[in-house]
Amino acid sequence: MLPKIQIPSTKTVISTAASIAATTMLIRSVARDFIPHEFRHFFLLKLRGLLSTFSNELTVVIDEFDGLNLNELFKAAEVYLGTIIPPSTKRFRATKPAKEHKINVSMERNEELTDTFNGFQLKWRMVCKQIQSKYITDPDDYNSTLKTELRYFELSFHKKHKNKVIDEYLPYILEKSKETQKEIKTLKLFTLKRDRMSGGRRKPWQSVNLDHPATFDKLAMDSEIKTAIIDDLERFVRRKEFYRRVGKAWKRGYLLFGPPGTGKSSLIAAMANYLHFDVYDLELTDLRTNSELRSLLISTANRSILVVEDIDCSVELQDRLKQGAPPPPPRPMAMNPYQMNQGYGVTLSGLLNFIDGLWSSCGDERIIVFTTNHKDRLDPALLRPGRMDVHIHMSYCTPCGFKMLASIYLGITEHPLFWEVEQLIEMTKVTPAEVGEQLMKNEEPDIALEGLIEFLEEKKKSEEIKANEVELGAPGSKVMPEPEKKGGSEKEEGGESKEIEILREIK
Repeated sequence: MLPKIQIPSTKTVISTAASIAATTMLIRSVARDFIPHEFRHFFLLKLRGLLSTFSNELTVVIDEFDGLNLNELFKAAEVYLGTIIPPSTKRFRATKPAKEHKINVSMERNEELTDTFNGFQLKWRMVCKQIQSKYITDPDDYNSTLKTELRYFELSFHKKHKNKVIDEYLPYILEKSKETQKEIKTLKLFTLKRDRMSGGRRKPWQSVNLDHPATFDKLAMDSEIKTAIIDDLERFVRRKEFYRRVGKAWKRGYLLFGPPGTGKSSLIAAMANYLHFDVYDLELTDLRTNSELRSLLISTANRSILVVEDIDCSVELQDRLKQGAPPPPPRPMAMNPYQMNQGYGVTLSGLLNFIDGLWSSCGDERIIVFTTNHKDRLDPALLRPGRMDVHIHMSYCTPCGFKMLASIYLGITEHPLFWEVEQLIEMTKVTPAEVGEQLMKNEEPDIALEGLIEFLEEKKKSEEIKANEVELGAPGSKVMPEPEKKGGSEKEEGGESKEIEILREIK
């Protein structure tokens, strides 16, 4: 016969539980008051270590900061986890910076999330702890940021997957976060700050959003040239390991040359939009020394385009081998007090080292674009491969370029007046900007094309008059004879167009 078991009453159970809770609170209060914090922390660590010996779980801690520097892995994890938040998640964070276009989603504080990789599960937890307010100094520019909390991720998994997590999973997160950041990134146009030398070590660049609508589909260029440029860009961005294997810095130099109004700036914007690269606009006349040029180079980000416009006018870089080369235009008055009474600060030697010297390797996946209206004024040392790898001639408008403009501005691909327009374009030096301006004057194709024909005929007559004045040696004429022939399809010696020559160089 089983012995009788006396079950305590509900009142007794509640009373006992209350007594235990009260005793626990008392012990906790006494421990806080009389046991030093260091001893309690040591005891908890030992207890946690004892319990972990019976567990198969490992935990990796990913801090927000590594010393004074930001931990790249923390930022990558934050971006990556924002893309795998499941619908069952009760809380998450959504932010939108003032100058960005897209909303960023990330984990909320002290929330947990489970991920699966190669058949095993990993558990993420974002931990935030309040700390005493302190300033953390950015080692790059000495600016301080007030921090009131300590943030880190805890990544837990079975200990048998340790090598896979370190060697495969974490690199995978870095790669996926780069892809995500590329998709949500808002392109920036950077320019130099006027007060960058006013004291301290501040970041020299300031930025605005780059909202330029130019794309390769909208450029008034021959389709063969556009295809060749796109192929060259794609080949560049996918050849990281190739550049490393052959011992070259992962960069590419482009020279855009041709008369004003031929679309050099639009091509740069199209390249930035196609690659999703930020653009740094560098004005060499603002620099005082070659050292400052190097400092600016290493402060630019990877995956960016560095633009130096009108390189022939920026500094004294004319061809040293040509005697009697025209001097550069006078340098404008410096607005920065640190630049007063300074001559040309950047030398040809400094620029060459900047493009192709040791300092050019301080960064990856960078494109350097130079523009000029007068390629013949540049020193040959600047033009060689490795510095300006691809030379692209931005010519006057061609019949192919006109058809592209008509399609963009008027929405037509064929019209009875096209033949007459194309004939005039072949006999007249007219830029794509001038043609586009005429097509913008009316939305009706007939009226717009008739106005363009009238403009081209007037321009043709004006060019003929100027040519006659030069031929007859008319007094007071300022027009100098040029070796190039008329028309958008200008020919080089040998009968081939400049565009075809450049196309071969690209290939």
